[in-house]
Amino acid sequence: MTETRKSIPEVAQHFGSNETTLTSGVSRARRAGNGRGESEAEELARLRAENTQPRKDDKELGMERDVLKRRMVLWVK
Repeated sequence: MTETRKSIPEVAQHFGSNETTLTSGVSRARRAGNGRGESEAEELARLRAENTQPRKDDKELGMERDVLKRRMVLWVK
C-alpha cells in the first residue's frame, strides 16, 4: 500500500479481503517495522552513524588482544 499509494479499501477489494483485517495487518506491520516510527531512510542513516562510531567494547577487546599477544611472546621465550 505504501509503495502503490492505494487506499486500504482499494487494496482489500483487489485481494478480496476484509478491510478490517487488512487495516489490522498494516498497523501490526508498522508497529513491528522498526519500533521508533522512523522511515527506512532515517533508520538506515541512524544505523550507519552507529556503525561508524567506535564502541567501548571494541577498545577493551583491542586491549585484551594486546595483553594476550604480549603473554604469548613471553611464554614462547
